[in-house]
Amino acid sequence: MKTNRSPHRNIAAEQFSGISRRHFLRGLGVTMALPALESFLPRVSAAALAEATAAGAVTATGAPLRLAFFEFANGTYPDKWWPTGENQDFVLNETMESMTGLKDKIQILGGLALEPATAGPDGAGDHGRAGGSFLTGVRVKKTQGADFHSGISADQIIAQQVGQATPFKSLEISCDTLRTAGDCDSGYACVYQHNMAWRSPTSPLAPEVNPRFLFERLFGSGSPAERKQNLLMRQQQQRSILDFVSYESGSIGRELASAMKGPRGSAELSTRDKEKIDQYLTSVREIEQRIERAEKSVADRPDPGIATPAGIPASFTEYVRLNMDMLHLAFMTDNTRIATFLLAGEGSNRDFTEIGIPDGHHYCTHHGNRPELVAKTCVIDKWYASQFGYFLDKMEKTKDIDGKSLLHNSMIVYGCGNGDGNRHTHANLPVILAGNGGGTLNAGRFIQHEPAPLTNLYLSLMDRMGVKDMERFGDSTGRLANI
Repeated sequence: MKTNRSPHRNIAAEQFSGISRRHFLRGLGVTMALPALESFLPRVSAAALAEATAAGAVTATGAPLRLAFFEFANGTYPDKWWPTGENQDFVLNETMESMTGLKDKIQILGGLALEPATAGPDGAGDHGRAGGSFLTGVRVKKTQGADFHSGISADQIIAQQVGQATPFKSLEISCDTLRTAGDCDSGYACVYQHNMAWRSPTSPLAPEVNPRFLFERLFGSGSPAERKQNLLMRQQQQRSILDFVSYESGSIGRELASAMKGPRGSAELSTRDKEKIDQYLTSVREIEQRIERAEKSVADRPDPGIATPAGIPASFTEYVRLNMDMLHLAFMTDNTRIATFLLAGEGSNRDFTEIGIPDGHHYCTHHGNRPELVAKTCVIDKWYASQFGYFLDKMEKTKDIDGKSLLHNSMIVYGCGNGDGNRHTHANLPVILAGNGGGTLNAGRFIQHEPAPLTNLYLSLMDRMGVKDMERFGDSTGRLANI
């Protein structure tokens, strides 16, 4: 894995240039990134900080600024989604009640719309349009073939300008099957519903759906073939990534400290940094063990009718949280600052038997106001929101390089291109903006904005990420104020 240089990454490099993202075991294809350490921040010069901030994706304190887009499927049941009250005086409704402890870390944004997802002259296909336009803000071409056409997505606009600051310009993650061919919704190609990120109007960025492959990508260096061989070798020896680097991991603190001399020439690492390194290594090992358990359980699963890649847990809850934990690690180690996370593709009819609902999600959302289906839809809505709350809580409990939380130094969008799942509306979309954006966002509110394109929000986030000269994006009409 090669690391591109940037002004911000040179801030840390000034302090431990010899470590260079810590290639622990150069001959065995293992790369262990480190979490951001507060011991480095006080030594950053004002000039270096100004240079890094100008380059983008950096907070006022010099910490990385992170942005992620989470998309869930099929809209919501609005009566249980929207809070009561307004501004800071609001009460979360049933769907979001699991996020009560994070109320001051989120904004619920009303009034945002996705006009390109409406029928217009194209007729049926709301799920295909909603999926394809959610991050692009353009009307996708109605086709079942390889001549699909969308637009450059918001995350990739940002990645193209500031993504060079990290080893991965962006990460694309999904917890759904990856379908790139065929018709998935009334004449719309499956590619629209199974890809959030688009490098160009004709080039979607396929997300990683397998936790094992994502783990190896983040923590294994070399080509895909080399990473596969390294994994096989570790499996044959029944050893983990951390087992392979046990000696080196035990010396992390000493080696980092030796690269940083105190005022009297002694090596110094803060107590919190030492604790952070220990917690980080423990988290990596715990994630690896969870993946191993999932792999061992494959042989015992009922036949799903399709090939299930090793590494994907049988439990959907565990699957989602495992991928969320790895995104958390990617942000924690500054492997990337931009990510998309597709919880499920638009139109998903996944059943939720593990939470007592054997019916498909899409089927439930077309409830026609039948009480039993409305109740099931609300349970699924609440389940998705609680998974997002799990990720936010993990981000909030992790300290960043400046002593703030990772969530404080992030902007996390959670939403869907469908509003009312029963009626396929694309106005007043269910959208949450979490985090403080490094101090640039005013969290802890429910704001009912005047009707505006969802892309207006994206333009405002692009500004904060350091994107230059972006006057319009998709169907935007301006920046979204009051966020």
